[in-house]
This record gives sequence, structure tokens and C-alpha cells, in this order.
Amino acid sequence: MNQVILQNDVQNYIKRNLTADITKIMLAKSPFKDVSSKELAEQIDSKHRAEKKLPTWFHADQIYYPSKLAVEQTSSEATASYKSQLIKGNHILDLTGGFGVDSYFFSKVAQQVIYCEQNKELAEIAKYNLTTLGLINVDFFNEDGLTFLQKSTKIFDTVYIDPSRRVENKKVFMLQDTEPNVIENLPLLLEKTHQLVIKTSPMLDLQAGLKEFGAYVREIHVVSYKNDCKELLWVLQPEICTRPQIHCAMLSTQKTLLFNFYIESEKNSEILNYSDPLSYLYEPDVAILKAGAFKSTAIKYGVQKLNINTHLYTADSVVNDFPGKTFKVISAIPYKDFIKKKIKGSFNVISRNFPLTPEQLKKKHKLSDGGEVFLLFTTGCSGNLVTIEAERLVKS
Repeated sequence: MNQVILQNDVQNYIKRNLTADITKIMLAKSPFKDVSSKELAEQIDSKHRAEKKLPTWFHADQIYYPSKLAVEQTSSEATASYKSQLIKGNHILDLTGGFGVDSYFFSKVAQQVIYCEQNKELAEIAKYNLTTLGLINVDFFNEDGLTFLQKSTKIFDTVYIDPSRRVENKKVFMLQDTEPNVIENLPLLLEKTHQLVIKTSPMLDLQAGLKEFGAYVREIHVVSYKNDCKELLWVLQPEICTRPQIHCAMLSTQKTLLFNFYIESEKNSEILNYSDPLSYLYEPDVAILKAGAFKSTAIKYGVQKLNINTHLYTADSVVNDFPGKTFKVISAIPYKDFIKKKIKGSFNVISRNFPLTPEQLKKKHKLSDGGEVFLLFTTGCSGNLVTIEAERLVKS
């Protein structure tokens, strides 16, 4: 850490230049003797990225920021706050502390948090920032988390690990490719805690994760923010669990929607009737889609699917608490009739279970982006291709 960056004149310069051209700042001569242009550019860029993702840090004075990559890889406040609700007990170990956002929120619900981070500079930054933010119940260790765990004689209430998915500057998604390798170290992790929470890539296949983590999985949390899948959180316990539950957590700035179901219930459920588009159309949140709650959603909310492989739903009435987007259907016609009509104009084009992508459809039919009307291209209950014209209903 370059302590000079924390001086008032440097901090004021950073605040004044939050929207400035980073490249120009980096190439220009620094106005400060002991702070390089590169350091200024890095602080400005990272602080700017934190404005929406980490408002507590952004609005606090005298915060020191790490590299752009470290800010990109850290949890957002929204997801970290949700994660803190999964924590059990008073003694928590964060094995991969990073920028310290998760540890910050864990400290709000636990008596003691131990933060481990092997990157010396990042550990120093996190310790300084969390102390600046007023935390007194976090102990900081600049060492590899697994090494710390091996040396410790303590059994922790909850251990949290977010293994790096960037190894040798390459993004990885498979569990055995992460650093550290959570599968290889699973016996040690489960031996030293009552509950283990693992964050994995949102791209990880749930069935693949269940196969690798085995019968220790008690819960899977699929977390989305503003309809963008952000995290998969796996809650494991040393005891065998034969009935894991999936939690879909759909976060937004206004509220959090939750939908829970059991894997076996989804597998054993049946949808007896499918329907062509009725008065209203429903598109589930990405968390629902990632979790595979296709039949459970139809049953819980009393809506009908368009097709077994079309994850769009329909009903004759508004379902106020549906976890996703709601559309008012204007018309629904066979795709072949849409072709004949040669409709032109500006639309929001969506393709679901359809042989052409939105870009291909726009190019083929000479459609432009924009307007209030949506065109949804999909497959209906009899396997026919359908074009649905609809308006989005915005929930209050």
C-alpha cells in the first residue's frame, strides 16, 4: 500500500476525476511526487467500479482500492449480504478473504470472523479498509487459508471458501481446476467445520456439482441480481443428506424474491396440461432457469407451460408474485403467418426454444431494436413455431 494515496489532496483528486479518461490520466504526468500516474488511474478506475457494486466502500472516506481485477472478482454488497444470512454460529473462517467484502458482512452476524488471504497487498488493503469502516471483530491473517486451517485445532461454526476461477490468467469453471482445489481438500474442510459454504461459478452445472460434492450437500443457493445469475452457493455439512434443497434467491434494489424446492419433487412432478398463449405470458428469472425448477414453478404459481421444452408460462390472470417478467399478450400467431405478414418496425425480440436467435430473426425480418412492444418467438404446445406480440407489465 502506498500510504500517500490516502492523503487528502490525493483523495480529492481521485474524487474529482471519477469520470475522467483513465488512459489520459495514466499517460499524463502525475501531479503528485510520490504517487504514480498508474496508481492514480488504478484508484480512480476501481473506485468508479465500486459505486454501484460496493456503495458502502464508495461513499466512505479514506478507502484504498486494489486492482481492477480484484474489484471485479469480489462479491457485490447485495450478494454478500444475502450470503451472510447463510452463516451459522459465532466463529466464522473466511478462507479466501480477497477485498474483504464477504468478511465485512459476516462480521455483522457473527461474534468473530477470521480472514485469510495469501496475497500480501490485498490482505493489507482489506485490513486497512475494514478497520476504517469500524469493524473490530475480524482477525486478519496474510497466509494461505488451507494452511491456516491445517494448523488450527479449532472446529469452526462456518467455513466459507471462494476458490479462484482464474488460474494462470485463464478462466476455469470445473471444480478440480480452481485454486485451491475444493474437491481434493473436501475431507479437510468438512473435518474442521460444522458447516461449509462454497461459492462456485454460476456456469457450473448443478448435477455436476452434486456429483462431485456428494451427499454432503444440504442446500444449493442460486443467486441472481436484476435477472443476472451471479453466484452458486453450496452449503455442505459433515452429515450425509439424502434430500438437498435448492433455493432461488432473486435480488434487486427493491426486494428479494425467494423460491425453494426439492430436487426430487421437481423430478417426480408431472405437468398434465400445456397451453397455447393465454392473456398473460411469464418468463422466469434466470435463477429459476439455472436451478431447473421448470415443473415446480408451474405448479406453485398455477400457470401453464407452453411446451415441455419451452420455459415460458401462461395464464388468464395476473400472478402478482411470479418470480420473473410478466407480459400482456396482444396477439399470438403461427410463425408462418408472421412471415406472410412481413411486419416491420422496432421491437424487443426474444427467442426461446426457437431455431433462430434474436439476431438472426432481426436480420431475416428486417426488425430494429427498440419500442415498447416485444416479439417472442417460441415453440407452442403442439410443437408448432409461434410468434407472440406482447407488452411488458412493470410490477409496482
